[in-house]
Amino acid sequence: MIGIGHGLSVREDEIRFSFSRSGGPGGQNVNKVATRVTLFFDVARSPSLSDDQKRVIRSRLATRVSKAGVLRVVSQKHRSQAANRTEAIGRFVELLRGSLKEKPRRRRTRAPRAVKERRLAEKKRRGRLKRERSKEFLQDH
Repeated sequence: MIGIGHGLSVREDEIRFSFSRSGGPGGQNVNKVATRVTLFFDVARSPSLSDDQKRVIRSRLATRVSKAGVLRVVSQKHRSQAANRTEAIGRFVELLRGSLKEKPRRRRTRAPRAVKERRLAEKKRRGRLKRERSKEFLQDH
């Protein structure tokens, strides 16, 4: 079981891994060993998630979830497959935890009177400055 938080856990058999050769530094190791890890999690068919949780995850992680409802997380940071696998699982947990976190509601606030007065005073000052630059003003003075 992989603990996500908020009383939610995902069974390990719901996650599928794919391994491929990684780019970047690593010398000849890069050409021989499949260290890049791609984690797949079927959000749409997961028995661990409620319908509301599935809907929230699909909307908040829309760029990472395919049309079929599969979440994809890639890790190729490390040189070993085991480290990349651990990294992918950690990132998967953080993504789910972050997407299921309740967003605080915004409190409506009023702008203080002093702020409004400063804004209006600045507008009047700018208008006066522009008016003083005009030809009519220069002719009168």
